[in-house]
Amino acid sequence: MPAGLQEKTNLLGLDRAGLERFFADLGEKPFRARQLLQWIHQRGVTDFDAMTDLSLALRQRLEAVAQVEAPRVMGEQLSDDGTIKWLMSVPGGNAVEAVFIPEASRGTLCISSQIGCMLNCTFCSTATQGFNRNLAAGEIIGQVWRAVARIRELHGENRRVTNVVFMGMGEPMLNLGAVRPALSLLRDDLAYGLAARRVTISTAGVIPGIDDMADGEEFALAVSLHAAENELRSRLVPLNRKYPVETLIEACKRFVRARSRRSVTFEYTMIAGVNDQPEHARALVRRLSCLPCKINLIPFNAFPGTPFRCSSDEAIYEFQKITRAAGLITTVRKTRGEDIDAACGQLVGKLLTPSQRRQLVQQQLASQAIAS
Repeated sequence: MPAGLQEKTNLLGLDRAGLERFFADLGEKPFRARQLLQWIHQRGVTDFDAMTDLSLALRQRLEAVAQVEAPRVMGEQLSDDGTIKWLMSVPGGNAVEAVFIPEASRGTLCISSQIGCMLNCTFCSTATQGFNRNLAAGEIIGQVWRAVARIRELHGENRRVTNVVFMGMGEPMLNLGAVRPALSLLRDDLAYGLAARRVTISTAGVIPGIDDMADGEEFALAVSLHAAENELRSRLVPLNRKYPVETLIEACKRFVRARSRRSVTFEYTMIAGVNDQPEHARALVRRLSCLPCKINLIPFNAFPGTPFRCSSDEAIYEFQKITRAAGLITTVRKTRGEDIDAACGQLVGKLLTPSQRRQLVQQQLASQAIAS
């Protein structure tokens, strides 16, 4: 940026409290925040001149100090089953992916919270891409903003985003500074107005994040478990070495007790010959029988270079039979968008290599020098 120019504030990532602080700094009344929320998130308006219930002077000031900037859609893929995957660019030359999964009675949007992921789970394609950085709040909610607008273009009011899941690229509990305002906007009646049970944050087991979020904005918690015993889970989810299964279960109990939440969903990827045997199911029953919960069995989705295979239908059915017999609610997730690599664990986005990032930085510095 040329010397002397102040970077504009991206209002897209500010929740109601953030917008109220922004307008207070401008000497404006707090109700301006309510107006902006509706213009941006419910009407999809980014041009301040079109916000006709704001004074001309305020619109001109906003134009000078603020912007509404969402990630740009670089590519769109449509699956045979109706699933849509978007590749969205973010500053720095990287990109993330978001996926919309339409069903008869709902439409679920899966969004990313980081560029890549640092947790290195062995069965996840995202882990093979490495990690670049956390997404800003505007980059997270911007995925929702873009998806809502595009779905409206494609389907009018016949299809809507009814559920949002933080299950895309990255570990949300390692980016709470941006996830919190995004969650607030998803829940705010003046923005997206989603009920708590319709917003799910999935974590690989970052216990400080689970505890930190327990007393805040309401949401549904999903935990990527994938194994009930420490030795196997540590091989699949290296984070388990820091936060073992037993301490993770205790954190989930604390989460359920806070505000009397109903249950936790445990995600369990079914990998042939690794974690799909009857003894694995019985171990899972022993771990979870003390906790109000649901189990979501996820058929493993293959990606290039993986040594793993998906469990057979028979193995998945037998696993489900054992857990259900013990009284645990157990469902099998239907694989969607596999033909466009949009299924669970397949999101990879686009990350620059270190040399590409250095080259991009040099180009940006050169362009700034010319502009100034």
